[in-house]
Amino acid sequence: MEHKKLSRREREKLAQRREMLAAALELFSEKGYHNVSMQQIAEKAEFAIGTLYKFFNSKEDLYQALILEKHLKFHEALTKAVAETDDEVEKLRKYVQAKGEVFRANVSMIRIYFAETQGARYNVMANSSAEIRHRRRQFMEDLAAIFESGMKKKRFKRIGDPHHLAVALDSISNAFLFLWLEEPEQHPYPEDPDTVLSILFKGLLDG
Repeated sequence: MEHKKLSRREREKLAQRREMLAAALELFSEKGYHNVSMQQIAEKAEFAIGTLYKFFNSKEDLYQALILEKHLKFHEALTKAVAETDDEVEKLRKYVQAKGEVFRANVSMIRIYFAETQGARYNVMANSSAEIRHRRRQFMEDLAAIFESGMKKKRFKRIGDPHHLAVALDSISNAFLFLWLEEPEQHPYPEDPDTVLSILFKGLLDG
């Protein structure tokens, strides 16, 4: 199906919106969500405050738009990565590798994510859009399905619930990313995905 060609005015509006979101991302990353005002975002983007409010009803509305835009890109990249092969082990390797690549390419957004989700969640994060929550649940189901498939094929031992394993892998990879954000020189995100996966694959007990 052919996409409708955007008019010049529509292209200009999209460009303005991107500039506003980019300015907000930079400010949120530097100062944190709660320490940034709509006025500061407007000034950073070099738009009148009234123009900013034509695009976004509030700071929370703007923030949610930013989160949704980035989340969709993250979701697309991770989904594409695990679809590149039929082998379950390789799928997990692709996931760990792609996650690192996506996060490294979006450091500002990731800093906001970790800053605002460590400890108690505040209302803006808790009220994330239904689309984000749906895509998040769907991807975790897809990740769990990889473990389930590997168990059925006897590639993996049936050591637990596939969904729990998906959550564990997601959490372990997030922990590595958090360390990298805190101390990139001392704790770089592993280039070899097996560094992360071996925590699940090899286990802790000897014998």
